[in-house]
Parts: sequence; structure tokens; C-alpha cells
Amino acid sequence: MAVLQNANRVDDEHESDLPLEAVHAHQMTQQWLITRQANVWRPPTDVFELVDRLVVMVEISGMRDGEFNVSLQERRLVISGVRRRTLRDRSAFHQMEVRYGEFRTSVNLPWAVDRSRVTATYRDGFLRVDLPRAAKQQAHIVNVDVDGGRGSDE
Repeated sequence: MAVLQNANRVDDEHESDLPLEAVHAHQMTQQWLITRQANVWRPPTDVFELVDRLVVMVEISGMRDGEFNVSLQERRLVISGVRRRTLRDRSAFHQMEVRYGEFRTSVNLPWAVDRSRVTATYRDGFLRVDLPRAAKQQAHIVNVDVDGGRGSDE
């Protein structure tokens, strides 16, 4: 936790004598800035493109079904979840590199995907999400009838 202080204090009783700009500038004489260490971690994520799809691989070993979520929002893929640590009483750690707790990773997609064909597979500690390209939208040409007889008595 850090404390930010402003050395230019203005007493409340004299505050009304100051112009509005000065009151606003000196109104906050002490401000608390609370920072929290983010417990959310980002798992290693690979994104690569094949001819017809984008593939996202996320390394989240030790997970079980229901401990992670895959969601597609517009053109953004979000993968989140919680990897739990199983601790035994009286454990003494000598080295800790594996991340546990809440995780989240997101990928901005370069094109629209065919949502009906998206697949996700979790195997050997890797979550693989295949995002097939959506069919290209073709321009629809509309024939326009031109009424050339306006204003005439035909």
C-alpha cells in the first residue's frame, strides 16, 4: 500500500475564500493509492494460422473438466479458470514455479469465425481451440427498376 500526500494543504475554513479552480485543485490534500498484486496469471498460449482456421493452444496441465471456460465474444476468444493446488499439512517447499489459482488469457481474432464449427479439445495438459474461418460474405446485387415514366401521361 502506498500513500500519496500533497504538501500544499488548504484549511477547510479558508477554502471558501479561494477561486473555484483553486478549491478544486486543493480539495484533495491526501490520497490513498491501494495496489493489489494480481493473482490472475496468464498461461503460455500459442496462436497459429492454418489454411482454413486459427488454432489456439493453451498449456493448462493438471486441469479437469469444469475447471476452465472457453468463450467466444464477437472476435475475441477468452479462456479462463482456476487451477487448484493440493497441499498437504506440514509441507515445506524448496522451489515453486508452477502457477496456481485463477488464470485468464484472451486472443483477438483476425477474422470472423464460423461459430457452429468451433471445437475445443483438452488432452495431455493442452487445451486446443480450432476456430474455422467464416464463409466469406458475398455481395448481393439487387436489380433496380427505374420508372422512366414519371410525370408523363402514358
